[in-house]
Amino acid sequence: MRAVLMAGGSGTRLRPLTCDLPKPMVPVLNHPIAEHILNLLRRHHVTEIIATLHYLPDVMRDYFQDGSDFGVQMTYAVEEDQPLGTAGCVKNIVELLDGTFLVISGDSITDFDLSAAIRFHRQKKSKATLVLTRVPNPIEFGVVITDENYRICRFLEKPSTSEIFSDTVNTGIYVLEPEVLEYLPANQETDFSKDLFPLLLARGEPMYGYVAEGYWCDVGHLDAYRDAQYDGLQRKVKLEFSCEERSPGLWVGQNTYIDQSAKIEPPVLIGSNCRIGARVQIDAGTVIGDNVTIGADADLKRPIIWNGAIIGEEVHLRACVIARGTRVDRRAHVLEGAVVGPLSTIGEEAQVSPGVRIWPSKRVEPGATLNINLIWGHTAQRNLFGQRGVSGLANIDITPEFAVKLGAAYGSTLKPGSHVAVSRDQRSISRMVSRSLIAGLMSVGVNVQNLEATAIPLARSIVPTLSIAGGIHVRVHPDRPDHILIEFFDHKGINISKAREKKIEGAYFKEDFRRAQIHEIGNVVYANQVVDIYGTCFEKHLNIEAIRHSSSRVVIDYAYAVSGAVLPQLLAKFGCDAVVLNASLTQTAPTAADRESLLTQLGHVVEALKATFGVQVSANGEQLILVDEAGNPIRGETLTALMVEVILSHHPRGTVVVPVHASSAVEQIAHRHDSRVIRTKANPTALMEACHTNPNVVLGGSGDMGFIFPQLHPGFDAMFCIAKLIEMLTIQERSLGHIRAELPRVTHKGCSVRCPWTAKGALMRHLVETHPVDRLELVDGVKIFNYHQDNWVLILPDAGEPLVHIYANSSDRSWVDETLRDYRLRVQEFVDENEQREEARSESGY
Repeated sequence: MRAVLMAGGSGTRLRPLTCDLPKPMVPVLNHPIAEHILNLLRRHHVTEIIATLHYLPDVMRDYFQDGSDFGVQMTYAVEEDQPLGTAGCVKNIVELLDGTFLVISGDSITDFDLSAAIRFHRQKKSKATLVLTRVPNPIEFGVVITDENYRICRFLEKPSTSEIFSDTVNTGIYVLEPEVLEYLPANQETDFSKDLFPLLLARGEPMYGYVAEGYWCDVGHLDAYRDAQYDGLQRKVKLEFSCEERSPGLWVGQNTYIDQSAKIEPPVLIGSNCRIGARVQIDAGTVIGDNVTIGADADLKRPIIWNGAIIGEEVHLRACVIARGTRVDRRAHVLEGAVVGPLSTIGEEAQVSPGVRIWPSKRVEPGATLNINLIWGHTAQRNLFGQRGVSGLANIDITPEFAVKLGAAYGSTLKPGSHVAVSRDQRSISRMVSRSLIAGLMSVGVNVQNLEATAIPLARSIVPTLSIAGGIHVRVHPDRPDHILIEFFDHKGINISKAREKKIEGAYFKEDFRRAQIHEIGNVVYANQVVDIYGTCFEKHLNIEAIRHSSSRVVIDYAYAVSGAVLPQLLAKFGCDAVVLNASLTQTAPTAADRESLLTQLGHVVEALKATFGVQVSANGEQLILVDEAGNPIRGETLTALMVEVILSHHPRGTVVVPVHASSAVEQIAHRHDSRVIRTKANPTALMEACHTNPNVVLGGSGDMGFIFPQLHPGFDAMFCIAKLIEMLTIQERSLGHIRAELPRVTHKGCSVRCPWTAKGALMRHLVETHPVDRLELVDGVKIFNYHQDNWVLILPDAGEPLVHIYANSSDRSWVDETLRDYRLRVQEFVDENEQREEARSESGY
């Protein structure tokens, strides 16, 4: 049997280790990852191997040559012009594949029983068999669900946190029949998980999942790289050592000298031709390559040291990576998680702080303390984007230098000379961050339309009129007044897709930005007539005559977050009396408690003025809370139901889009008006996309997120919502209190339970496996129905915090209370049991 070794990856998330080395050639226990894979294949009698190469192909060819030194026969296929993707590169060599063949990724460490997987494939008469495994945190991998016969029935490539429905994942190892490649076009970039497997599933081809026992680690980032080394030393994975095991857990290569005063705590691996000085302390988990010198009194606690490094006297290394040929001088400290690239120098008594990465051939001056990556910016994070964009503590996480780098990363994903709109709220911190973003965009040759201080609904509505590639909006986070939120949207004004977010993250983490020449630096222009353009569109989608004759009086509370608000000007133009409260900026954004106090005040004002209704606007014009004529607040699920009733009364047989956790009152109201309900994932982007792509949508959103009127623009807009309410109440001759009294009586409650990231996938799989399939809905999280469409409980993982949210819904209040208690207890017990298992595992580790 032949195997295809996919070895074309550049390993951007392992930078700086992969700046001059393809990821499959990164050493684990002093041998390239690819060599461990070849050893595994050889053990299972797979000796004809075709390696597909793209990034630095000569490195692998020079090392393995024809494969004879490794007991295999190697053939190489190089993607010369552009990468063809995981499936495209295999399609490119189809003429070499004349029977069942194995595909294996070149960047994983595993000891799976490949022979068993091949037997399983043949027994099932499968056309494509995916080798699966279970992992604690499946967010980085393709999640797979099989039926009782292991036939694949569903999978999702690299889900977001809230999309996790199993912890069984695709390992990138496949057993395939050549005919499946006939489904792929030639010379095009295609992917197994995104293109071929969904197509095979749709065509009903026999495709099975083999759940393998054993060890598997996708070496996709630096934490995983370190873990693979430590697991190999502890023999959690079967790997071959080329060094002699001098004593239990101590492997030492040839011609290596260890001073008798050195103290070594196994397991430790020391390569050939090394020199270990007097009184050196080497702790368990340390890996030392060939030709390494360790000076006297050095203290090594679990570092990974590549070939040819020189470690000076009294140096302290803490769970870091020291790459090829690097020199760490006397008394220097390289702390946990730091990575020093090849051929770099760390000066005497210098300190490299935790998590810092240093690119190849760089020098840290003696005595310096390095707190940031040497090339650019702060310590890299695994993910930039959360549920609603990029957020972090103002001027701590989201700093000017961070924003410059983020702007350059975003701009590098666009064509040179592209145009981007940048807008912000009125806070000084947002002005600072937006200017830094603009500098980053300009530095990579992107032009900027600066909308300055503009409410986000205005920004979204004007973007499609500017012929631009996309937009950025900066504001104080709606839910966390000490945080900044940076949102990116496309040329239509819709939040960018997950795929676009990943591209920006890739550019950010690679720190390899396009640099424009002087004459290519982007320009900044200031957009005029933003309010006029929005006002024209605003007016176009309202019944202005109804508003003029409404005699409405509306009290609008801006909660000290806006100065010079736009909406009162527009309403005054239509003859509507708008009383404005708190339309000025405080030094700091109001807290949730402040807003509650102001909401109570708003209720008193509405009653005293006998106003039609009141409204508190927040989130820079996106969200609102209503107050009825009696001063009672209307928010959350009640507000969602009320808006659906108001709009569908005027647009029967229309379609409304709501998040998966919205109450079933929405369906009951839609049934009254012969209308349709679409439920989406519980995030703003999903709501925007569904409103944009589905026909006849008249309303989208929820009381918590805000409301979308797709005919106006694709985003949430509290200002238009207020004007629309005035129009609808006038035409329908109803008050908010009257409408509220007619809403369906549904009890909808929620709670949040702590759940570590590593337990979320296992929890979702447990819930799927312990409930009948016909009672499950997996739009987002796991929704479980109780034999009645109005009775359900939803367990929804939080996208940004180690939490799961539990929602219960029914017309029976006691059922909701009992169900919420039951599932809260179930989740807590599962989390506790999972933590106990993890503690038991860690006791036998480091």
